[in-house]
Amino acid sequence: MTTTRAEPQPADFADVRTTNLAVVLRHLRTHGPSSRAAIAASTGLTKATVSSLTGDLIGHRLLRETGLSGNRIGRPATVLALDGSAYASIGIQVGPDRLTALAVDYSGDQLLLWHRAVDRAARNASAITALAQRAAGRVRQQGRHVLGLTVAVPGLVEENGTVRLSPALGWSGLDLRAQVAGSLRSGDLAVSVANHAALAAVAEHRHGGHPEATLAYVSGAAGLEAGLIVDGRPLRGGRGYTGQLGRFTLGPAGTPSLQDNAGIEPLVRRALPDFDPEALADLGPAVEQVAVRARAGDPGVLAALRHTGSYLGQGMALLVNLLSPEVIVLGDHFATLAEWLIPAAEAELNRHTSIRGTRITASGLGLHAAALGGAVSHLDQVDTGRIPRPLG
Repeated sequence: MTTTRAEPQPADFADVRTTNLAVVLRHLRTHGPSSRAAIAASTGLTKATVSSLTGDLIGHRLLRETGLSGNRIGRPATVLALDGSAYASIGIQVGPDRLTALAVDYSGDQLLLWHRAVDRAARNASAITALAQRAAGRVRQQGRHVLGLTVAVPGLVEENGTVRLSPALGWSGLDLRAQVAGSLRSGDLAVSVANHAALAAVAEHRHGGHPEATLAYVSGAAGLEAGLIVDGRPLRGGRGYTGQLGRFTLGPAGTPSLQDNAGIEPLVRRALPDFDPEALADLGPAVEQVAVRARAGDPGVLAALRHTGSYLGQGMALLVNLLSPEVIVLGDHFATLAEWLIPAAEAELNRHTSIRGTRITASGLGLHAAALGGAVSHLDQVDTGRIPRPLG
């Protein structure tokens, strides 16, 4: 059975106003600029209630009046749209070789995107905090209030922001949220830490053109992980752990894991045996070289891509048999190579599951999807009707 994300509905309980504020905001995010009358007709709220709610939202600079609509009989109606000018949020993405900072405003417009190359010794909470402070300062100079900061990290991340284990970064038992929040010393700035792939899935669901209720985002940027959206919401397992796809192994001790067979770095090593191993600290150029040789028809490269694609298909079959996602999105470096990976993955997926209908596609969000997901995760709280404090 296919599930769809239900639109928020008017409520009759104690937090009715908060719920109905969410109704209005999500209606405008989904359907675009609308008149008060159109909002009332679509949501079931009374015109008086919509007028009161939109007045409050305009006062908080979450909505703005954009002009008059002539698409109706009688007097033109004033059109309302989301206003992103007052509020922003920041995502920091931590990778093996770089830090990425991205800020967006409430309407989803990108305010900044910075990349900073780092080596292992300099990849720490202090470097993350310094980048966050610089980004927050730039956004505040634009007259915006920064609602929150989320740090995206590959590996096992607990709900309290502790990085339990991140082999790609060499971290274990690191209370990253406490260190970053303590260094920022900004009481009104919410700080969180979450898994890289989980946040990338949030970005894909909201900004990647994949609004499906159930979605899987497969990342190869640092290990092999899957971010999961179920019933329109991120799936978070016990203590926040989900999506460690690369650790899957079937067979006796010593059997290669899915990461060994389907990971990006093993793919590069198979496809480019002549590539300088020292250059693998930054996989981007190596992945581009794989794509160049694949387009040229290099038989060794094409064989390596088929090998990786087939094992990816087996991993996807696990996801389909357990969750039956409507779409599986290949992200970051996998997206670069998707045209060669997808055919083998689809063939293997069909061999290992009788469930049909799941699409495999490539992400268009680039290598910073997790940073985008981290930023919008705070702004999503506004869509639930939690209105920020008035701006001074």
